[in-house]
Amino acid sequence: QLENAILNLAINARDAMPEGGHITIATRRLGIKEGEMAELPAGDYVGISLKDTGCGMPEAVKDKVFEPFFTTKDVDKGTGLGLSMVFGYARQSGGDIRIESREGEGTTVEILLPFDADAEETEAVWSKEAALPGGTETILVVEDDADVRSFASSVLSQLGYTVLEAANGTAALEILETGKKIDLVFSDIVMPGGIMGQTLGDRVLAAYPGIHVLLTTGYAQELAEGGREISPAMDLLTKPYGRKSLAIAVRAMLDKN
Repeated sequence: QLENAILNLAINARDAMPEGGHITIATRRLGIKEGEMAELPAGDYVGISLKDTGCGMPEAVKDKVFEPFFTTKDVDKGTGLGLSMVFGYARQSGGDIRIESREGEGTTVEILLPFDADAEETEAVWSKEAALPGGTETILVVEDDADVRSFASSVLSQLGYTVLEAANGTAALEILETGKKIDLVFSDIVMPGGIMGQTLGDRVLAAYPGIHVLLTTGYAQELAEGGREISPAMDLLTKPYGRKSLAIAVRAMLDKN
């Protein structure tokens, strides 16, 4: 998750420097005083920052950059999920994230994570992470965003699964039609190409009764408000998701009768 967070920040920094520039990655240990940051208790933290020399951003944009699906990029250049996933990772880890930016002067984004001086406790955390549920089944990951697809596929592969990838619903159906043994389809709901995740899921359940379907989206609230409920035979994992939530959701779906 940390690697993916740094990668997301680096991609944003690169895109902010179309004519070239510099990215500086730095770490530091710092103390947070009581009340200094509303979301963080006082204590010691590790800061991991990425600084670019790019175009920077106005205050109105800076206030929204961590909102899911907010993006200033063209439709085919980004989903707006990168920074929201970094934000979610930091908060889920007991930390936070802060950003400094000025138009024409570049941007610095810093992830703050709790400092743990107890080596034994740290080792226990890693042991718990390593014990996340996995398996040997085959999973078809259907996701139009290459970065998100790569992240999900990487996590699932590390957990022992065989992973196939498709960039949209049409490509997913073509893979299914080859007759390859697939145990679960993990699909984004909102995708280009005319076949949305719910439609893909319905087709899979109708034509391939032995395959489970797990959907994902950052538009869960909109789905509920629009009355577009998913089939009871499918489950939903909301974005942004992390390694742990993905592992648990996939294993739970595969274990369903």
